[in-house]
Amino acid sequence: MKRSLALADYQSLAELRYQIRRFLHFSEQVARSAGLEPRQHQLLLAVKGLPRGVRPRIAELAERLQIQHHSTVELANRLAAGGYIRRGRGGSDRREVLLSLTPKGEKVLQEMALHHWEELRMSGPALIAALSRVVRRISSNKGK
Repeated sequence: MKRSLALADYQSLAELRYQIRRFLHFSEQVARSAGLEPRQHQLLLAVKGLPRGVRPRIAELAERLQIQHHSTVELANRLAAGGYIRRGRGGSDRREVLLSLTPKGEKVLQEMALHHWEELRMSGPALIAALSRVVRRISSNKGK
């Protein structure tokens, strides 16, 4: 049997999408005001915020950004040319290329992260409420 959604389900999904988009728009504006493209900011954040034990390789970063390998290479090239990241060789496998932030990259990322932190302090409750509403709708509709 095909399941259908109620108007309230669509409304909760729409509100969640709106809140996510508001935050992403804010993030894009912060990146541009720092002289970076939004995906460049995302790459800097991905490099800095990788979980412990995950190596900052192009393939891993492409996965984190959900973009193609060659697009990640191009982002890395532009960030390296701007002095935001550097490439280094892996320990035992000298063919492996690892990315790291330069002091310039660290500084600009910290400035952007502080703006994001403040925005989430203010808009985070609305984002959490929208996500909670969707989760409640899903939970209440199980088996229907």
